[in-house]
Amino acid sequence: MAYENILLKEDKNIGWIIINRPEKLNALNAQTIKELYSGFLSFRENRDIKVVILTGQGDKAFIAGADISELVHLDYNQGKDYALEGQELTKLIENYPKPVIAAINGYALGGGTEMALACHLRIASDRAKLGQPEVKLGLIPGFGGTQRLARLVGKGKALELILSGRVISAEEALTIGLVNQVVPHEELTSKVMELAEEIMANAPLALRYSIQAINQGLDKSLEDGLL
Repeated sequence: MAYENILLKEDKNIGWIIINRPEKLNALNAQTIKELYSGFLSFRENRDIKVVILTGQGDKAFIAGADISELVHLDYNQGKDYALEGQELTKLIENYPKPVIAAINGYALGGGTEMALACHLRIASDRAKLGQPEVKLGLIPGFGGTQRLARLVGKGKALELILSGRVISAEEALTIGLVNQVVPHEELTSKVMELAEEIMANAPLALRYSIQAINQGLDKSLEDGLL
């Protein structure tokens, strides 16, 4: 597949998937979602890639949400298809057999937060802003945010963030467990690379089955979730 809106890079067994729409703050349109799905499939089949890092191009945004300029022109069925494709993408990422790290380099709003939630680990720049402001547009999080956010930060905090539509700082996101680390903006790439290299030192099959066991165990009893 020829990519117009994303970049794929390989560096030391690390695959970088970069949303390359800085003029749109890396907002997600239908084409970008399709390209991301294809990019993740490509790295999944690439045996040289051990860890995948997802980020946005530029210094302003990871993913600033849906591309509203496209969204407003969708009819009901088109909007439903857009949401379903986003859900399929986030499910692919969540159940990916290789660790996926979100390098949150700026605004991660709406679908941007949902994409980060689907990743296994989230490292945020100290300039990052996160939130689910869909209610301000008369919408709800459509890519699984209502489910993943509650599982990550708890029902009460998820309801607070989704119902208010409030955008929070990276530090607050760290406090509530939405991100794993906050690092100085200029060190984001190096810190994410350090984490990826630390993870890659471990056995690939152990990593794969750890991800699988944790994901599958969330909806089971302790006894059923044990391998």
